[in-house]
Amino acid sequence: MDLEYLAAGLTSPEAAEARKITGLTADSRKVQPGFLFAAFKGASVDGTKFAPDAAAAGAIAILCAEEAADAVRAQVPKTVAVVSAAEPRQVFAKMAARFYGAQPDTIVAVTGTAGKTSVAHFARQIFQSAGHPAASLGTLGVIKPDGESYGGLTTPDPVALHKQLAELEEEGVNHAALEASSHGLDQYRLDGVRLTAAAFTNLGRDHMDYHPTIEHYLNAKLRLFKELLPSGGTVVCDPGEKYADRVMAVAQERGLPLFTVGETGRNLTLTGLKPMGAGQELTIQSARGEYKVTLPLIGRFQVSNALIAAGLAIAAGIDTGTALRALENLKGAPGRLELAGKTPAGGLVFVDYAHKPDALDNALAALKPFARGKLSVIIGAGGDRDPGKRELMGEVAARRADLVIVTDDNPRSEDPATIRKAVLGGAPDAMEIGDRYEAIAEGVRRLKHGDILCVAGKGHETGQIVGDTVIPFSDHEAVKRAISLEGNT
Repeated sequence: MDLEYLAAGLTSPEAAEARKITGLTADSRKVQPGFLFAAFKGASVDGTKFAPDAAAAGAIAILCAEEAADAVRAQVPKTVAVVSAAEPRQVFAKMAARFYGAQPDTIVAVTGTAGKTSVAHFARQIFQSAGHPAASLGTLGVIKPDGESYGGLTTPDPVALHKQLAELEEEGVNHAALEASSHGLDQYRLDGVRLTAAAFTNLGRDHMDYHPTIEHYLNAKLRLFKELLPSGGTVVCDPGEKYADRVMAVAQERGLPLFTVGETGRNLTLTGLKPMGAGQELTIQSARGEYKVTLPLIGRFQVSNALIAAGLAIAAGIDTGTALRALENLKGAPGRLELAGKTPAGGLVFVDYAHKPDALDNALAALKPFARGKLSVIIGAGGDRDPGKRELMGEVAARRADLVIVTDDNPRSEDPATIRKAVLGGAPDAMEIGDRYEAIAEGVRRLKHGDILCVAGKGHETGQIVGDTVIPFSDHEAVKRAISLEGNT
C-alpha cells in the first residue's frame, strides 16, 4: 500500500506514492523489509531510540511525534521516509485501519470499569441468536462462531485489532462486539474502528496506577462517546449506574441517539425482578410492549449487563423481541460468577474475575442470597498495580463475607507479603495463606452443606505472574483438585 495513502493528511516526503508499505508495527523487533515503524515515546521506553534498528531491519518509513522528527531523521538513512504527527498513536491506529481496510458491517463497543467482558460476550450471543455470524473481542481474546482464541489485552494494539477485524470480515463475520478499555481509548487503539453503537456500564476505582485521578479515568472512557462514535451512532447505558449521567450528557451535547435501560431507563424499563432458582425473572417494558424474560444468571449486575447488551443489539438493528428472547439462553462469560464445583459435603464453589472493589462487592452481593449457610471468599491483589484499592478489597470482603482468606494474586515484582498485609488492613480478622492453591484448598475444606465459596481475582486466567515469570495456574483446576481430594478423605 502506498505510503502517501497511509499518511493521508500528513506532510509526506517526496515520492511517497512510490513507497509501498508491506506492514506496520510499533515493535522494532518485528520490523520486516518494507514496513512502517511507529516510534512512540512511552512512560519507560522511548521508541525513537530504536529507529536505527528498525531501518537496519528494512523499515522504509518511520512515524513519530512532530517534536521528535528531526532527531529521527538524523538517526536513519535518507532513504527512510520520516512522517510525523501531533498525535502519532492516533495516526498509527488510523493507518492500521486503512492498511487492513475490511471490517464487519456492524461493530458495537462497550466501556466501563466492570461488565465489559460480559456485555461483549452477551451481545455476540444475541447477534448469533438473531442469525448473524458474530464475534466478540476483549479480555477473553477473539471468540468467533467456530471457536475462540485467547489474547492478553482487553483492547489489542491497533495493528492486531484491525488485522483481527479484517480476518473476521473475510471469514464472513458481519457483527462484532468489542471491549474498550481506558488504556485502549487513552492510547488511541480503537481509532479507525467503524462503530454503530457504544455502551457504558459503570465506573469505579481501577487503574489508578495509570490514571492520576478518577476524572482522568472517566475522560478516557468518554473518548468512546465524544470522539470514536460517529454522528448517528447510538449511546447505550443504564442511568442507574455510577457516572452514566456524564455519558448521557455527551450524547445530548452531540445530538446522538440515546438508548437507556434498567429501572430508570426509558427504552428497556425493568419493572420487575424476581429470583428464579439459579436465575432471575425480568419484567421489561418497551415500546413494543411488556416482556417477561427468565435470565439464567444470578446477580443484579448481570441484569444490567444483559439489558445493556440487548440495547446494543437493538441499536444495531436487531428486533426488540428477538433480542430480549435471546436473553433466556445467555451463557455467562468464563470466570464470571462461574460455578466451578460442588464439594461432597454440599458446598458450592464459584470462580469470579473480580479484582477491584466494586466488582467484588457485586459478586458477593449476588452470591449472598444463594448461601443457605456461610459465604466465604478468597481474595488477593495484583502487584505493580493501584495499591490504593488493596485495603478497599479487604473492606468489601470483610463486610460481605462470613470468612475471608487473603492470598496471592499476580504479585509481579512486589513482595507478596507486603501486598497481603495491605489487603488485611481492610480485613484484619481474615485468614492469611500466601500459597494460592493452599488457600483454595482450605476454603474448600471448610465448606459445609449450603455454604458458598467465591474464589475471586483471576477468573478465566491460567497463569500466576511472579516476578517476570508466568507460572501456570488455574483457579478452576485448583478448585477441582481440592474438591477431588475432599472426596477421597
